[in-house]
Amino acid sequence: MGEKRIAIMQPYFFPYIGYFHLLHAADTLVLYDNLQYTKRGWINRNRMLQNGSDVLFSIPLRKASDYAAIDQREVSPDFDRRKLLNRVRAAYQKAPNFTAAMDLFATAVDYPESNLFRFLKHSIQLLCDHLGIQTSVIDSSAVPIDHSARGQDKVLAICRVLNAATYVNAIGGVELYDQAEFSKAGIDLRFIQSENRPYQQFNHPFIAWLSILDVLMFNSTEAVREWVENGYALVANPTPVP
Repeated sequence: MGEKRIAIMQPYFFPYIGYFHLLHAADTLVLYDNLQYTKRGWINRNRMLQNGSDVLFSIPLRKASDYAAIDQREVSPDFDRRKLLNRVRAAYQKAPNFTAAMDLFATAVDYPESNLFRFLKHSIQLLCDHLGIQTSVIDSSAVPIDHSARGQDKVLAICRVLNAATYVNAIGGVELYDQAEFSKAGIDLRFIQSENRPYQQFNHPFIAWLSILDVLMFNSTEAVREWVENGYALVANPTPVP
């Protein structure tokens, strides 16, 4: 237990490759279900390629309180799954790995679940299985801590309960955490430094850090698995993603 690497993240829908680097680097991912949903984030949306530009795609939600947690939000009953799938199909139908990637995306989109958290968790597990990631995924509400704690205090509490030796975080969290506080708790704080690997996106100039959907459309499953396994470093002081 003493060597355990813990990561904690919000659930995202078909996130970029760095999310899967984080998953691969951790022994356990704690997935926030009882955290407040934020419209400004990437929980139910991401970016894909369409006619050479990056555009948003999203899972529409039922109206709810601005203070509702992720596991209290619902997928809209008006969500037109066929429309989203047709849009993605039109954008990528000539991509080299279209069939496998489209089948995976359709399985996620067609999952018959209205609860947003369970819908997203299913898609993350689906992608982990596809990419050979064996990290265990647990809900944050299942971890016995004081859930009124915020920010770094909550992260440290989760790490202590799960006997973390290392806390692995996405690069965007560099400014949120204090190395000294983690050291005081006997926890090594590390960040994911993802390697940017340009690939052919039809005949357009390369656009980096799109959804894993884009990566899977243009690269073989074997190549994506290799990138997930070997395309990152765990560092104490990362340089920002451009």
